[in-house]
Amino acid sequence: MPTEKINEDVFWLGALDWDRRLFDELIPLPDGTSYNAYLIRGNEKTALIDTVDPKMADYFIAILDQIGIDQLDYVVANHAEQDHSGTLVAVLEKFPNAKIVCTPKCKKMLIDFDLASEDQVIEVENGATLSLGGKTLEFLHTPWVHWPETMVTYLQEEEFLFSCDFFGSHLASTELYSKDDDLVYRAAKRYYAEIMMPFRNKIIKHLEMLRKLSISIIAPSHGPIYRNPDFIINAYENWVNGPQKNIVVLPFVSMHNSTRTMVEYLVDALFRNGVTVKLFNLTTTDIGELAISLVDAATIVIGSPTVLGGAHPNVVYAAYLANALRPRTKFVSIIGSYSWGGRMVQQLTEMIPKLDVEVLDPVVIKGMPKTADYAALDHLAALIAEKHKMLE
Repeated sequence: MPTEKINEDVFWLGALDWDRRLFDELIPLPDGTSYNAYLIRGNEKTALIDTVDPKMADYFIAILDQIGIDQLDYVVANHAEQDHSGTLVAVLEKFPNAKIVCTPKCKKMLIDFDLASEDQVIEVENGATLSLGGKTLEFLHTPWVHWPETMVTYLQEEEFLFSCDFFGSHLASTELYSKDDDLVYRAAKRYYAEIMMPFRNKIIKHLEMLRKLSISIIAPSHGPIYRNPDFIINAYENWVNGPQKNIVVLPFVSMHNSTRTMVEYLVDALFRNGVTVKLFNLTTTDIGELAISLVDAATIVIGSPTVLGGAHPNVVYAAYLANALRPRTKFVSIIGSYSWGGRMVQQLTEMIPKLDVEVLDPVVIKGMPKTADYAALDHLAALIAEKHKMLE
């Protein structure tokens, strides 16, 4: 799948990475990913929108040779991260007269990353345009989606939006266009949860800006192209600003079955109170699945034993992750057990300062749960259900 014609003058040319299973040495990729680049031919000039990951450089240059590009005038760098700009050096070696077009902050990053020199870059301000002859590119700055230097590129005549990481998804597929189905929706939601959710307030403003454009196609840098832009724009508007759902996310670890017994009892109690629960055993769970669940959930309940006076390390990581991702969760509580004491509750609550939440009274017990402990869990379940009804 070396290239695909979107219309007579616009082409997809990228690379599918079927085998990649980890991004930034952090983010699981169960479906691989794609690195999307786009070629636009005007009457006078030709522009390339982004490149591909460095490990795909030879493949990408071979594609450029295969389609027979005699002249490349501009390479638009929407984003400095290497999976977008890592092949710039190879492209500019092939087309030494081409100029890189990017934001001022992106220019500095490209130079810092040894991907470009000062004289190779044209800086563009927000709203600037560039004519290719019958094709006009408009550059719209979108800082913090998800780096400070990012922008999107709008092809005015065709009303195509080259959205960079905005609206992306890690999904390797030979189907270039989204079918607006559950697979694409879930991949895009996972991408949002893992990468975009910490910048929700910035994204709200950028969505307002994009709603003013007439957009016929959204072409992101990862995942399928959207011929129905409302599908993904509406999804984003719901994720960043929609109501929280009657859901409890319950990540837990249990060492000697006490915490597990508490967790299983609380799940049943919540069910009896009409609350949906998404349960994650942190010794085995895909952390990306946990991130997805945080997008919509009204409450997080953390379950942990006490290890050396504090929470289990896997639980510490989950709390750190939730704090970093900044979901719109409204309530948090903690359940768990100990043998001889510790400061688990204080440790975990201190780890989530970025969450604007109400902390509900924890249920932390000594040893295995007794009758009074089960009553406390019943009370917590009823309280969560009551709190959720107040959000309706």
